Amino acid sequence: MPYRRLPNTDKARLKALNIALSKGKDLPPFKLAFSQKINQKIQNFLSCYENAMSFYQHAYSVQTKMNCEYVSSLKKARMYISHFIQVLNMAINRGEIQSSARKYFGLVKYESRIPPLNTEVDVIKWGELLINGEAKRLLDGNSPVTNPTIAIVKVRYEKFLEKYHYQKTLQKNTSRAWEKLSDLRKEADKIILQLWNEVEESFKDLPDELKREKAKEYGLVYVYRKNELSNISLFNARQTGAG
Repeated sequence: MPYRRLPNTDKARLKALNIALSKGKDLPPFKLAFSQKINQKIQNFLSCYENAMSFYQHAYSVQTKMNCEYVSSLKKARMYISHFIQVLNMAINRGEIQSSARKYFGLVKYESRIPPLNTEVDVIKWGELLINGEAKRLLDGNSPVTNPTIAIVKVRYEKFLEKYHYQKTLQKNTSRAWEKLSDLRKEADKIILQLWNEVEESFKDLPDELKREKAKEYGLVYVYRKNELSNISLFNARQTGAG
């Protein structure tokens, strides 16, 4: 015997609710297979659910779209920070800048190596250290590092920071929209469960097959188990062979 399967996607939930809403509009209350109470619940809930879905989809779409620009700005900031440190190290190796200059940037322990720049946090940390360090070094009367200068590094760094903070805001918006939608999904499941229980209760005195056919008109979904499908296929094959 097939069993009832409740919807488990937003699309399926919306379909179930809209079928019931349509029935509520087309039929007078005394002919409906569910109560006016649940009918009112559906009317009050459906627009909130649809709006939450649209808001989440929009928030996620904007976040995804802006992520491309964000990744690009991150790569450029990382590249300019790395190049600045490389140029500094080369100048030290040539004897143009003293090795003690590394202390301005927190680079002493790295010697001629590039510090980790793998994460956003790394890029933020070292960008700030380089900008502040070069400012202090110049105040002490030292010649600037060039190609790239710290001014160019700062431009790329600040563009990255702007994109970084904006992306974090978008992520928070998407997260809040997802949480809201998740809560409404739970409410949708409760409403659909109550709705379908009432529909089946209305047709409980009918033969099983007719009861399911009537319930399907209200959006209820019934599925066969694998072994039942196999038996049906075998029966149909025998019937065809007998014919």
